[in-house]
Amino acid sequence: MKIKPKVTIADHFANLLDPRVDRTKRHKLIDIITIAICGVICGASGWVAIETYGKAKLSWLQQFLELPNGIPSHDTFARFFSRLDPENFQECFLSWIQSVNKINEDIVAIDGKTLRGSYEKGQEKAAIHMVNAWAVKNRLVLGQLKTEKKSNEIKAIPQLIKILDVAGCIVTIDAIGCQKKIVELITNQQGDYVITLKKNQKNLYKNVEGLFQDAIAKKFDGYNHTSYYTHEKNHGREEIRNYLMLSDVVKQLDPNHEWANFKSIGMVESVRIVNGKTTVKTRYYICSLNNNAEKLAISVRSHWSVENSLHWVLDVALGEDDCRIRKDNAPHNFAVLRRIAVNLLGQEKSQKIGIKNKQFLAAIDEKYLTHVLQLLPI
Repeated sequence: MKIKPKVTIADHFANLLDPRVDRTKRHKLIDIITIAICGVICGASGWVAIETYGKAKLSWLQQFLELPNGIPSHDTFARFFSRLDPENFQECFLSWIQSVNKINEDIVAIDGKTLRGSYEKGQEKAAIHMVNAWAVKNRLVLGQLKTEKKSNEIKAIPQLIKILDVAGCIVTIDAIGCQKKIVELITNQQGDYVITLKKNQKNLYKNVEGLFQDAIAKKFDGYNHTSYYTHEKNHGREEIRNYLMLSDVVKQLDPNHEWANFKSIGMVESVRIVNGKTTVKTRYYICSLNNNAEKLAISVRSHWSVENSLHWVLDVALGEDDCRIRKDNAPHNFAVLRRIAVNLLGQEKSQKIGIKNKQFLAAIDEKYLTHVLQLLPI
């Protein structure tokens, strides 16, 4: 007897267009998608591993999949995902996220990551670069877009923001996102922003830097400011961070209101001491936040944490940088599969273990895998 839950993977991916012609459809589209999702959740890092997983779990998969011709071969998985429209796959992924999670009052960190293994030597094909939107508190990938290189993030970020719902959230972006169009898009969606100010915004950067220098020299006399301080020691490293915000200077910086909802500027001075050597870095930010340096600190630290919370997991637990899938749309689509797995495993809270160990448990315990999949019901 097959399991028939109220909501299925087929419902979430109902609008996914099948790239195959009729004569090649020996396997149902939803069977291919489901086996691939389950395989990646359980640690599969390529098409052969997904086929191996499917064959090992055939009797379990038959409880809810038709599998009219058994488990697809690794060549079938490879052909299917190399032809599948990644934007269409991404749309279905986003539809699922939005249907089961309401992201509100979160920090959404937008940051890029290169898939180093997607580089194809001799084919003049550069490694693809994925721009990810990560909900920090909810620990969810909200979306991703592919670019051919990091410098193209400036085009991908506005496209990504357009398909996200960031109302009530603080969007954080590094210096490449310091663009008037990006700020306007976030504001139009009723989101706030904390964006690193880059030096190629020459006048704005110079003026912001000068205002903080003047405010500090005058001990903030005449300036509306807030400050916040953190001091951390671990593993032989000491780090002091000073956070400052000014909010009554925006009219000087942007007299023509060219930057939407521009309310304050931020400064973060990081003093790092490692093995007796001291380094100091200073960063500046434009913000739509009210003058609250502690909130600035939370936003900035949350953005930095995307490296550990998402990128590290993708590389260490899911082997993204080591993956050698390169053909056509396959690298992009496999990246979507990984992010589905990150979301499902991250949302599963019954086991207080890391994602790598959750993958191992899901691979050996079908009851646990079923529990994980209940977040995306089959």
